[in-house]
Amino acid sequence: MFIWVSCCFTSSVRGNKNILLEMVRQPNNSFCADCEAPDPDWASYKLGIFVCMNCSGTHRDLPDVSRIKSIRLDNWEDDLVEFMRSHGNSAVKAHYEKFVPAFYYRPKQHDCVVLREQWVRAKYERREFTGEHMHLQKVYTSGHHEGMLWKKGKDNKQFMRRKFILSEREFTLVYYNKEDLSRGPKAVIPLRDLNAAFQPEKIGHHHGLQISYLKEDRTRNLFVYHDSAQEIVNWFNAIRGARFAYLKMVLSPTNDSQLLPLLTRSSLKEGYMEKTGPKQREPFKRRWFMLLSVDRRLLYFKTPMDALELGAVFIGTEAHGYAVRECVPRSTLRNKWKCGIAVDTPDRQFVFMCEREQDQREWIEAFKQVIAQPMLPQHYAMEADMNRRKS
Repeated sequence: MFIWVSCCFTSSVRGNKNILLEMVRQPNNSFCADCEAPDPDWASYKLGIFVCMNCSGTHRDLPDVSRIKSIRLDNWEDDLVEFMRSHGNSAVKAHYEKFVPAFYYRPKQHDCVVLREQWVRAKYERREFTGEHMHLQKVYTSGHHEGMLWKKGKDNKQFMRRKFILSEREFTLVYYNKEDLSRGPKAVIPLRDLNAAFQPEKIGHHHGLQISYLKEDRTRNLFVYHDSAQEIVNWFNAIRGARFAYLKMVLSPTNDSQLLPLLTRSSLKEGYMEKTGPKQREPFKRRWFMLLSVDRRLLYFKTPMDALELGAVFIGTEAHGYAVRECVPRSTLRNKWKCGIAVDTPDRQFVFMCEREQDQREWIEAFKQVIAQPMLPQHYAMEADMNRRKS
């Protein structure tokens, strides 16, 4: 009798695993319900969704709303399998993401932890997008947000609490050095030039946010964080929401989705390279570079946490005279690295040196990716403006 029951149980378990494996191969379930990572191996049997290993960790921290099992390693009872069969990623997402604002950032698998974690918590724990708690969205949809952020000093490494005020009506982000606002703002930043991107590793804090804007035609960086993960993500999405409203007014797109790539301009690649001057006989100097694909600009700084850029290079298309390739520099004065890159522009050739061949390959591939993208009207204006400043 015991042997017969045991065999039946083993057969049922094996059958349930096969059903789950068949379900996860269906197009709607073959990507993580939260970050869209392919081939999820985990499932929430309380929500009825398939998720990746990274997102499953956040779900484990929410036992009141989600319970996790491996679809390959754990045993699944019949009733849990039926629950998964009656739900699935598409149906659950339709409920929990029903009222996500158009500008709200939906994290992908390679985004930083704080973005992915708060996305999961916003959906299932706080139910911000189901329609039940719409008041929770006001912090990033109202067009006004203010609060204290820890900001790095321009010329030192010390972080100090500063008052920030975001105004969609004024299309500005303002910050004050003192809590006493009567002394006036330290900076008034137009939304036109504003960008916010998470940089936890660079800033050295899990909630680190880099805010950039143009100041006298040069990129100015602010490095900030907040102790609360929810609050820093709210700031990030409030800035995206204000930018969305500004761009919608200025560009009048036929479809709002056209604006989404313009809301957050993350760097395609960052890192150190050595750079020489226009004659290629000047000494090589190590600089921190950021390649921005949306803006088609290569920015360089002395260090990763510099407040002001040292210079910028516009990267156009091959049809407009731009190209990239491996190279051996004419001069190696003071350079320590041996893997060269030449970036050709209509005006001059830029030569950079990488420490390793892998870095060289990655930079060349990143440059090629930008060069291959068609130029938009704003890019022609940007190129002309940068050329005007150089002349």
